[in-house]
Amino acid sequence: MNQACSVPTSSPNPARRTGRASGVVVPNPPSRGQRALAWVVAHGMRLLAATLRYRVNARRGPAALPEEPVIFALWHNRLGLCMKVYESFVRPDRQEDHLAALISASKDGAFLAAILQQFGVQPVRGSSSRRGAQALLELTSWAKRGYDLAVTPDGPRGPRYVVQEGVMTLAQVSGLPIVPYSCRLGWKIVVKSWDRFEIPLPFSRCEMMFGDPIRVPREATEAERSQLRGRLQNVLLAGTRGPTIGPRGRESQLESEGQDGNGT
Repeated sequence: MNQACSVPTSSPNPARRTGRASGVVVPNPPSRGQRALAWVVAHGMRLLAATLRYRVNARRGPAALPEEPVIFALWHNRLGLCMKVYESFVRPDRQEDHLAALISASKDGAFLAAILQQFGVQPVRGSSSRRGAQALLELTSWAKRGYDLAVTPDGPRGPRYVVQEGVMTLAQVSGLPIVPYSCRLGWKIVVKSWDRFEIPLPFSRCEMMFGDPIRVPREATEAERSQLRGRLQNVLLAGTRGPTIGPRGRESQLESEGQDGNGT
């Protein structure tokens, strides 16, 4: 995740901006076709998620999460079930979700943003190449309103399973703790994409793990940030083990993937 740009005083929703005044970059909005397809995908995800068998790691479950807003960090290929987990296990006592997620400002990001909006998530659009500083400020603005934040530290283009600096900057600037999240799926399809996106098969097992909160002090040095980034990466890699069905139906182990930092 290398994603970070200015927050309007009235609302931090970038979709309400037009033009490029004061150097503000407007992200690609979802098209009508993308919004329609997003509705179909979101409902399909809800149906599929309802068939799965969930188990929370007893030592690191959501019950131990801080009451304050947090930054959830998960690998890009674990996005498929993140909303089901958040709704049912992380903040089940809330009448509505309070989650803002960092999404690329690209056209592909527009489609993902439309899907997350179907779940009531506030998308914040930005990446290392577009709207970096704007997105960072918008995320901190949503956090001040009591929203949890969600980022994929190896997105939007990888390398897969490598934590980038963006999440550390967000934690240092906002003062919020980073909560690593990962899951192990019993059986799944692995898509031939840069992140090897995981799609669970119906009635599969899903074991969820939440790591201990990681705080990045405002006065942290580069060496301390690097150490904390390595700690976050190791915790997330610990959640990549388990059997999988690849594109050709062959079983493999994700443990070797977790050691493959270059995504090859």
